[in-house]
Parts: sequence; C-alpha cells; structure tokens
Amino acid sequence: MKTIEGGLCAVDNVKAAGACEDNYGVAIIHYPNSNVAAVFTSNKVQAAPIIITKKAVENGKLSAIVANSGNANCFTGMKGVENAELMASQVAENLNILQEDVAVASTGIIGRQLPLGEISKLIDDSLRRLNNSSKASRSAAEAIMTTDTYPKQYAVETTLKNGQKICIGGIIKGSGMIAPNTATMLSFITTDIEASPEELEKALKKAVDKTFNMVVIDGDESTNDIVLMMSRPGQGKIDENFQEALEYLCSQLSKMMAQDGEGATKFMEVEVKGAETMEDAKLAAKSIVTSPLVKTALFGADPNWGRIIAAVGYSGANMDPDTISVRLEDKERSANIVDHGKVMAFEGTEELELAESIMEREEIKITVDLALGKYAATSYGCDLSYDYVRINSEYST
Repeated sequence: MKTIEGGLCAVDNVKAAGACEDNYGVAIIHYPNSNVAAVFTSNKVQAAPIIITKKAVENGKLSAIVANSGNANCFTGMKGVENAELMASQVAENLNILQEDVAVASTGIIGRQLPLGEISKLIDDSLRRLNNSSKASRSAAEAIMTTDTYPKQYAVETTLKNGQKICIGGIIKGSGMIAPNTATMLSFITTDIEASPEELEKALKKAVDKTFNMVVIDGDESTNDIVLMMSRPGQGKIDENFQEALEYLCSQLSKMMAQDGEGATKFMEVEVKGAETMEDAKLAAKSIVTSPLVKTALFGADPNWGRIIAAVGYSGANMDPDTISVRLEDKERSANIVDHGKVMAFEGTEELELAESIMEREEIKITVDLALGKYAATSYGCDLSYDYVRINSEYST
C-alpha cells in the first residue's frame, strides 16, 4: 500500500469540482453507474439532505453527489426537502442521469431555509468545471468547508491478493460539532474495486467504526453527518488488503479532521490497551478525548494524570485503579506518569519535567494500559481553546 495523489479523482472514472462564493460552496462528484454504501448520523434530528440521500442509496446505486456548505438545510420542514430535491434534479438534468441516483449533502447553519438561488448558481459553476484531477478533488474539498482551515483529501493504492492494483480516494469536511456515533462529518470516498453494495457496506461500517467513530472534537453530534463510498459495479473483490487500505485512508482523514478541530492548537491520539473487551477499549479511549478537563489540560500543557484516570473511571469500561498505567509521548520522547497504579510524575521528579515538556508539543499521544485483557482501541481529538468558544459563540451571527 502506498499514498498517491488525486484524492477522489485517483479513481479514473471519477470527476469532481467545487465552486464557492461569499459564505456558500457547492461540490459535485460524478461517478456514473457506481455501487454505493453509506453511513448516516444517528441524531434524531436529521437534515433534509439525509432524508433524500437515504432514499437514493436504498438500491445500492448512485451516479453523483451534490454537497453544499454554508447552510445545513436542517429543521426546515417540507420546504427543505423540496429544496434538496431541486438540487438533485438540477444535477441529474445536466448530467443526464436519474434524479434518484443523486445523493445530496449539506453543512452549515441549522434552521434556516436554503438560499436556493445562490446554491443553484454554484451548482452550475461546479458542473462546468467537472474533471478528473487532483486539483478538481481539492476544489470539491474546499467547497464543503465551513470552519475548516484547509481542504482535506487523501488517496492510497494497494494490491489485492489476486494481484490487481486498486485505488481508494476521499475527501472530508469536519472541524466542529463532531462526536463518535455512527458517522462524524461529511466524507465522500471513491474506489475502483468491483464490489456489491452489501460488500461495500460491510467494509465501510467496519472502517468507520475504527476511525471516524473514534474522533471527538467537542462531543456534539451533527444532524447532517454522512459517509458515502462509491465503487465499480461487481462483487467478490474485497479482501483483507482492501480493508486495510480503506481503514488506513479513513484513519488519515480522521487525523486531519482532529488536527483541524475548531480553535485547536494541539492534536491528541489516545490509545487504550489491555482492556477486557473491545467495547471497553473504545469506551475508555473516547471518554478521554471527550473530557473537557483533559482537553483543557492539553491546551494548558498540564500533564494532569488525574483527569485522564477519572475519564477512564466514568467511561463505563472495566478498570482497576491498582493496575492502570498512563504514558505521555511525543515523536521522540516518552514519560511514564502512572505505572500500575503508582504515580511517577509527582512534584520535583524528572518524570514530571519530561511530561510537562511533552505536553508543550503540538502532537501528543496518551497511552493507557488497563492491564486487564488483550483488546486495544485508538481515538483522536484535540484541545479545547479560547478560540473554540469564540468561533462557536459567533457562528450564526
């Protein structure tokens, strides 16, 4: 497996484009007659585009995606559904495809009607720019940004066990209102593997569970979250090599999203190992990255092991205070701050000085060993800064 250029357009038959004006953007992805799998938010308040797209992917077929930023088209009643349908209709008519083969996605402010005139103009602009290139994929990634600070795309190439080389590419939008539960943001993935919708769904859900579902920015789950993966029609080609490459791609996109969390100054990777069950490992890892106290300690460069231990303790995971160990790491150094229940980094120790120095870094890994079993899980997150409060206090104004 290797990283390649191209993002979505690393797949030959995929065209993409994006257009932006003022506070709005539109991205279009065209992958004719593809098979599709999707994962949606579990929030009980679901945006109009989620309603439309769930219907579009029911038969496992798709030809295009249209996504807008600047307006979530959520909590907008039947008018919102009609506007989402009009977005799909405009794309379908121009690409000469069926309207029911167009997925719709939106991101932005909740509770305001979609400015259909502006969005329609941007759809036309994007349709004129459709092409297969890394630049086209990047423009699509740019068009769906809201509070993101940079466009996020990635692509990999791997060789299947039968010797066939395949590509997987993706873009992602996500910076705030992200929490682990089903999906976590807007993400669109393309691949040239031949697979059935059922095989795609199984592979996607497994990858999402290990990666996107393990990202926490602020603990809020959006109403618009969606992950869509499109492939060539066929079946029987997905194997362990493809699954590994898909999970790697999703993990890289997940890390980008966590690093670009709203107001973030630091990125944290949390690995919990030695858990009795996989569920325990996930619960503990996500509890740590979700904790406001851990996140503010990260921002303040405070190696506060007590907050980490406490987050594990209330996570619901089985743990023993006498066996737990906690380690802080940067790319070069490691500090054991708790060792089998014994505090190592107390006042005046070299271990505390090292831990404080590590916490000053922009990327920090927290490893927790529960020493109770064989299961491990990794979660991704960021600190909680003054800027997060500023960005979200001004979001709708």
